[in-house]
Amino acid sequence: MSARILIVDDLEANRRLLEAKLTGEYYDVLMAQRGEEAVQTAKRERPDLILLDVMMPGGIDGYEACRRIKAQPETGHIPVIILTTLDDRDNKLRGLKAGAEEFLTKPIDDVQLMARVKNLLTLKVVIDELRAREANGKRLGVIEEDLHPDPLDQHRVFSGNVLLIDDNQNQIKRIEAALGVEHRVTLLNGGENVGAPDLAIVSVTAKSFDGFRVIARMRSGEPTRHLPILAIVDSDDRQRALRALELGAHDIIVRPLDEEEVLARARTLMRRKRYMDALRARLDQSLELAITDQLTGLYNRRFLHGQLGPLVQRAQCGGDTVSVMTIDIDHFKHLNDSFGHDVGDAVLREFAVRLASNVRPSDFACRMGGEEFVVIMPRTGGDIACLAAERLRRQICASPFSAPGVQHPIDVTVSIGVACLAGPDDAVDAVLKRADEALYEAKRAGRNRVVGKAAPEAA
Repeated sequence: MSARILIVDDLEANRRLLEAKLTGEYYDVLMAQRGEEAVQTAKRERPDLILLDVMMPGGIDGYEACRRIKAQPETGHIPVIILTTLDDRDNKLRGLKAGAEEFLTKPIDDVQLMARVKNLLTLKVVIDELRAREANGKRLGVIEEDLHPDPLDQHRVFSGNVLLIDDNQNQIKRIEAALGVEHRVTLLNGGENVGAPDLAIVSVTAKSFDGFRVIARMRSGEPTRHLPILAIVDSDDRQRALRALELGAHDIIVRPLDEEEVLARARTLMRRKRYMDALRARLDQSLELAITDQLTGLYNRRFLHGQLGPLVQRAQCGGDTVSVMTIDIDHFKHLNDSFGHDVGDAVLREFAVRLASNVRPSDFACRMGGEEFVVIMPRTGGDIACLAAERLRRQICASPFSAPGVQHPIDVTVSIGVACLAGPDDAVDAVLKRADEALYEAKRAGRNRVVGKAAPEAA
């Protein structure tokens, strides 16, 4: 995986050493010497990962640079690995609390560094794809600007659900003490029936189950595929730590556990998960908006053509036939003129509810615009489609519609035209045209009726 990595260190020898290691793995390298330069370079160049030394003379140190990078909307999602010669607990916690994803001590182990880089870059690719799709949705107007608090806000505390998979009772108590104030911790021995919480903490040092297998199963299972995993390893077991990262753990923490470090790492992982969940939710919303009529909640014209085309093509190649019914609310213009558009909209919404309630789960009810609707009926011949249309017509006129501001219920009827695909040479436009012609025949014949129209016979 190629990526752009920003190295920040005041010593040229350190920068050149890291540059050689990273370019040897085919990464593109950017470099900065000071904290202020790092912040500006990150904002201008948008690297995929930042390796940030903390001990830089003059100006701001690496901790403050990390805080500023994480505070900016343009760079807050970029993963940061803090590099330092300081190996004490306080400096590690300071780096994690500043928002860094990882803290590595110099001299840096090459294998561990590359494993961390690869792991964080893989996550960054997913975030970049989600951000790009979100930006396109905002540009097209199908995603609104987000007014909720930023999930990556380093000062905001999120309460979450933590799944703990461990068999060491003393270790379990320490984790529960560290996380129990902010989060709900659930113990699950062996990893059976794993749900989808906000974080999983898995011990790979467990005696009663295989922690590596638990991590692998989580990564392959749909409910837990995007779940962040914090793996517990022994401090001197480098190979098992690397193996946990290779299998999909997002982060590791070494024994004996430090409660504040557990809390800091858990916050970072859950904050990033909330951010990605928010991106996915907005993308799901944009997809729904793109294919949904906003007034009625039915599918829109775009969805209609996107679904009907492939169904017709399959039928032309010997697959099941498909029918369509075109529906028009009778005298809707008069209703709008008499009661106003608010009442007209209320009737359209109520009609959509009745329509959706009286078609099969496999059918697609769409609003073409105004008072005109279309139902796509896969695997349905013309006779069955006409029977379904007649049943729908009766349900619509069986009881009057209520609307706010109108004292008496409103009688509503519909006219329906039905057409079925006829032969391998038939086409989408031809089927829709026949359904429209049948609809107009129903209106000319007095409305409140169903008319089916067969394809003309070949000469």
